[in-house]
Formats: sequence, structure tokens, C-alpha cells
Amino acid sequence: MTETKQEKERVIIVGVEHEGNYQYFEESMLELKNLTKTAEGEVVFSLTQKRPQIDRRTVIGKGKIAELVTLIETYEANLVIFNHELTPRQSQTIGDALGIPVIDRVQVILDIFAMRARSKEGKLQVELAQLEYLLPRLMGQGKMMSRLGGGIGTRGPGETKLETDRRHIRNKVTIIKKELKEVEAHRTRTRQKRQTNDTFQIGLIGYTNAGKSTILNALTKAQTYEEDQLFATLDPLTKKWRLPEGFEVTLTDTVGFIQDLPTQLINAFHSTLEESRNMDLLLHVVDASSDNRQQHEETVLKLMEELDLTGIPVLTVYNKADQMNPATFVPTLFPSVLISAKSLSGKEQLSQAIKLSIMEILQPYTLTVASHEGNTLNQLKKETLLVTADFDPETQRYVAKGFAPPYSFAIRLMKDN
Repeated sequence: MTETKQEKERVIIVGVEHEGNYQYFEESMLELKNLTKTAEGEVVFSLTQKRPQIDRRTVIGKGKIAELVTLIETYEANLVIFNHELTPRQSQTIGDALGIPVIDRVQVILDIFAMRARSKEGKLQVELAQLEYLLPRLMGQGKMMSRLGGGIGTRGPGETKLETDRRHIRNKVTIIKKELKEVEAHRTRTRQKRQTNDTFQIGLIGYTNAGKSTILNALTKAQTYEEDQLFATLDPLTKKWRLPEGFEVTLTDTVGFIQDLPTQLINAFHSTLEESRNMDLLLHVVDASSDNRQQHEETVLKLMEELDLTGIPVLTVYNKADQMNPATFVPTLFPSVLISAKSLSGKEQLSQAIKLSIMEILQPYTLTVASHEGNTLNQLKKETLLVTADFDPETQRYVAKGFAPPYSFAIRLMKDN
């Protein structure tokens, strides 16, 4: 007998277009649909409403709640997801009226993070964010917690932890924070080691699903998760990459940004996002084919400001050129490069653009190296961006020109000569 795959939850998504969100409402609803799909749910209906502001009690008002009850029966839905962060009281009131579990956008995002977390730190950060979000909402969780087999919004800490009293959860939060501090201390030591080694660090940031992992894989051959899904990467991954000239740098892929990224997640993932603060260069990866490209750019730039990343040099990488007409493309951020990360020419174009950015950041040097000092030349190739090494037959020396970090051995040698 063949094993049947568990049926996907049948989901109705609900959104209110109001004065505060009308500019990006459609994009936000489409994003919620994709988030639901990523969380392994099936959207069977999308209910939208226009009103000056959301109803304080039920978000959509009595009339729409009655309509939603009918839609649940018609489409045999077993979960409703609101595109707004629900207060504990709203969550309970709506849940009681509908008779099926009700969650919000934040819980879907937390759920996806719980699915994606691989490292100990990632799992702890997700659990912390989930517990802190659900703590004030325990009163209205009765129906949701009774769902057998879990489902969207129930992954992560698990039912038993959430059914226990508030004191136990507060204690659990304290323990997780303590564990996270220990993990963060280890991360800080690793980071400091990279910095003392004068390693040039490049960070990949950008809106979720822009193609950061594809770029990391193309350059380093690292096998990271690169499905066409939201939040495919959660745990930061650092890999070494050697430029065609021989210069060794590190590339770090971070969690993708998203519109209305829950505060709980920004707080919980502070140490992960902090990785980006120590970078020498940031690659801001943008999906050039997206109709909402500029909205995505603004979301990332705003979060960069919040995370204090604005002082770091940025190269904007417009990705997915294969899914659009490059001739009509007009970039909005500079310096930038337009590529398709999945093509060989795209990889070459990106390498060249990164090289030019590195040359602007590092210090130029000129050194003469004796012909018998092959080790010095090899070291220059590996630890600096060596542009030329011309041999002078008269002096029997190489004239090496390139760019190096300010505290590197190349700059020290140049000062000593």
C-alpha cells in the first residue's frame, strides 16, 4: 500500500486595503499567497476589502465576517490567514466567530523560519521569536492548539510548550536568551578571527528570493538551498571565494528581507543580521524582473538604515536578467551590475564588478619583488588583489601592482621600502 502524502491545508487569505497601505497592498497580498505556499498551504480564496482603516474588533467588520463564514463552508477551508498583525483580542474574537484556526502574516513568517532553521543558533532564534510572539496570545490559542498533526503556525516550539503556563514560557525565554548569548560569543570570536586575518569580507543582502543563494553557489560552488521560495536561506553561510586574480575573500549569505518583517524576528535575528555590519562590501541583490522592484529596494534600504549598515560600500546586483528585456532596464541604484546568476557570462560580469568595487575600497600598492622571492609573490596573489606583476630583466625583479587592505603585509612592505 502506497503512503499517501498529507493533504495541504486549505487556506483563505484576508486583507484590508486602507490609507496606510494602498500603495503596496496588491504586492503584499501576493506576497502572503507566496508565503502560504512556502509554508505548504494552498490558498483557495483571497478575500479583500477597502475601508479607511481596519475595524478595531474584527479587522474586517461584522458583514465581512459573515461573508467569510460562508466562504469557509463553500471552499472547505480549514485555516484563515490575515495579512495584518492581529492583537490577542482580535485573534480570539475572529477565531470564535469563524470556528476554525485564525493566524496572521507574522505567524506564517515565523512558521517558515521554523521550517528553514538548521543551525543551533537559527533554531534558538526562531523559538525565541515564536515564544515572545505567542506569550500574550495564549488565551486565544485553544482552537489552534487542538489541531492534530500541527500545520501552518504550529511548527517550532511545539504544542506542549505553548500549552503550559506563562511563567514556564518566560523561564524558557530566559534560558534561550542565555544560550543565544553563548552562541553569539562564539560567533563574535570567529568574526574577530576573520578580521585579524585581514580577510576581505563580502556580505549578500537583499529582498527574499532575489537570488542571493544562487549567486553564492555560482561563485563558490557551495551547495546552499536555492529553491524559488521565500526565505529559502535562514542560517548565515560563510564561504571562501577566490577571485580570478587569486585574491581570497569570504562571502556571507544572510536571511532575506521582506516588507513588514516582524519586529520579533528582527530582534531575535539581531546577531545574524549583525554579521552584515562587519563586512567590507555589501552585495545588494535585487530581482530585476520583479514588477515591484523599487518597493523591494526601498524595504531593504530602510532595514539597512535600521541595522546601521549605511556606512558600508554597496554594489547593487540586479539579478534575473534572463527573465526580462535587458535593453529596456533602467537601474535606480548605483554602482550596479545587471546579470543572470545562472549563466556563465553573468558570473564573469559579477566577478569583474566586484573586482572594481574592491579596487575602490582597498589601498593601491607598488612593490618590487626579487625573482627568487616566489613565496612573496604567491602571498600577494592570495592576500591582495594583484593586478600586474611585470618582470624587469635588468634588475631581475618583479614590479607588483595591486590593491590591499590597509593593515596587510603588502602595505607594510611598501612603507618599509
